[in-house]
Amino acid sequence: QIQHIEMARDMAASFNHLYGNGKDLLVLPEAAVDDNVALLPGLDGRKMSKSYDNTIALFGPREQLKKQIMSIVTDSRAPGEPKSTEGSALYQIYRAFADDAEAAAFAQAFADGIAWGDAKQRLFERIDAEIGPMRERYQHLIAHPEEVEQLLLRGAEKARAIATPFMRELR
Repeated sequence: QIQHIEMARDMAASFNHLYGNGKDLLVLPEAAVDDNVALLPGLDGRKMSKSYDNTIALFGPREQLKKQIMSIVTDSRAPGEPKSTEGSALYQIYRAFADDAEAAAFAQAFADGIAWGDAKQRLFERIDAEIGPMRERYQHLIAHPEEVEQLLLRGAEKARAIATPFMRELR
């Protein structure tokens, strides 16, 4: 979250000021927020949040993902009736996964009066195409914790090779 990055910036700036002697020892982190995903709506149209219980379980079973997407709240506009992308949780979630051309095509489908069920199916297919391979990898790693341990040990070795000399300099 942005406020955590701001706190890290403050700490790094303070450390650099106190101990850097004009040199920036610690790099000040920058927030990088894609405007298309800055605030994602949940299944009920409110801000997506675990506390609202309106999240989408991307790494859960495929059937659960489909069921959740099909439960996204929409208005009562009928098939064939133009729909607005403005304020549409369905469109905003799609936009988080789509490139500009895909988003434009989906927006056109809204203007052309796509049925809500068809729009939800397209959203499900788009998310599943993106997340499916990651979900498979996740399931594999859950089933093989020894691989996770090996990855962590290799990562620790790489980090230690960089961090140890840097920590000496900081001290």
